[in-house]
Amino acid sequence: MSKTPTDQALFEAAEAIRAKAYAPYSGFNVGAAILADDGKIYAGCNIENAAYPQGNCAEASAIAAMIAGGGKRITRIYVTGPGTAPVTPCGGCRQRIREFADLDIEVISHGVDGEPLIRTLDFLLPYSFGPEYLAK
Repeated sequence: MSKTPTDQALFEAAEAIRAKAYAPYSGFNVGAAILADDGKIYAGCNIENAAYPQGNCAEASAIAAMIAGGGKRITRIYVTGPGTAPVTPCGGCRQRIREFADLDIEVISHGVDGEPLIRTLDFLLPYSFGPEYLAK
């Protein structure tokens, strides 16, 4: 896959933040980088906790950074992890992405040494429940 300059910047941001992940229990460092509607890139890494459910996924951390930085919507997202297999968002993060993205955005998942997997959010989370169901 030939990367556009934007895709290259997202990949590099995800990899740079992945190096800062706090994963002493699993050793599985993940990075995520979001291109938001404000044109900025927001990145986040996974943060583990000895009380396992209290940790944060990289995607959740990146979304928090986006909201804190003033972005409102995800227009593209990269997720990177170790190895050759693409590291896709977990089910919970797919739903988190759904809150801030249209169903047709591409989610690009990478293993560092392999080819990326590119799928729409709708493909990764079919028949999803979104904010429009709660619109008043």
